Amino acid sequence: MSFNPLKERGVPLERQLRNWSELNSQPYDKDSIDPYSRCRVIVMNGIEVEAAMYSHQFSRHSANLELKRKLAMVRRVEQQQQKAVNWLIPGDESTLEVTIGFEQVAVDLTAWVAQAEPDPVMKRVYEFGLLEDFDHLYRYANLLDMTEPKKAAAIVGGLTEIMPGRPTILEHRHPHDDLRRPLNLYGSDPLSSLHALTIMCAEQQTMNFYMTIGNRPIEPIARGLYLEIGQIEEQHVTQYESLLDASATWCENLVVHEYNECYLYYSFMQTEVDPRLKALWELHLGMEIEHLRLACELMRDMDRRDPEAILPPEMPEPVTFRPNKEYVRKVLAEQVELTADELEFVPLSSLPKSHRYHQYQQAVHGKSSVPSEAVITEHEARKGGEYRLESEGPHPVEHLKMENAS
Repeated sequence: MSFNPLKERGVPLERQLRNWSELNSQPYDKDSIDPYSRCRVIVMNGIEVEAAMYSHQFSRHSANLELKRKLAMVRRVEQQQQKAVNWLIPGDESTLEVTIGFEQVAVDLTAWVAQAEPDPVMKRVYEFGLLEDFDHLYRYANLLDMTEPKKAAAIVGGLTEIMPGRPTILEHRHPHDDLRRPLNLYGSDPLSSLHALTIMCAEQQTMNFYMTIGNRPIEPIARGLYLEIGQIEEQHVTQYESLLDASATWCENLVVHEYNECYLYYSFMQTEVDPRLKALWELHLGMEIEHLRLACELMRDMDRRDPEAILPPEMPEPVTFRPNKEYVRKVLAEQVELTADELEFVPLSSLPKSHRYHQYQQAVHGKSSVPSEAVITEHEARKGGEYRLESEGPHPVEHLKMENAS
């Protein structure tokens, strides 16, 4: 039977507030949690952060007191949902361990979305970003292997390979080249809007995480790596947010946000293997169904438009975390040499020496050591080789094949 959140009855808003003991979630056990359960926690934390911040921005751009009251009430619940999700992450899971989880999310969520995306232009955007996050996972895994008594393989559970992607040193582009063609909310497949919002939220949460914790490590090499990759995450947020329809109204965007929350909680409820987390996803889905209903009312009242015109007729195929090793290898083999030139993806070798890409590279790298390269060099010096997890054979790109591994 198909599921349509617009036709379901959610938890009444007046029954959605929870007390402190209900929100102070029992953390998961970092050594036994399913890697993709960890990924789902990370994603939903980012989704709820975006929900709260979007509501704040909506309120700041309105003088309508009644509207502000409605937003404030739903936003308080969204903040409680974010706390219940984020507090699942245990205090004994180090910042770097959590970082590996963030980058596994970026790889396998983006890979799934790229394969499910109906728009071929959008698919290329996701594939482009995928190879960059894939490289970040490799760099952080080498840092983890040098600084903590744990290997990244234990965190990703062998579900995601760890090896070079598009080298981070080459990812630094002029800001003008990180913008993409936007969707049209009424002319594009509704699934495309959900995909763009989902990946934007996930990348935004990664950006926010690195902005907050990147200065906490003691080792200079770790601080440098967070500094550098944190800048790339800003580039990714710029890329993915540019896909969204900037002509959409505040109410239209609110409806898409709330539907997307329903979509993700519904998806994760279908695939979650941890009974306790599954129950939380189900509870939050019930809440979000009501939030969606209220957002649709606002759109009808304020915009005089029908929300069904911008939403899928039924819930799309569930977003699923699963291994994407073969797909990632295929994209690596075909696209690792690409960069961006305005709205297009082109081979890096095709850019003239006068292109702003090279000027930007010189500005940020200069004559200094580049952290993402230094972490591999340092790992090789300490351990006699790189740290990789190549379960499916040698790297598919000849010049990125492993010479020495630890």
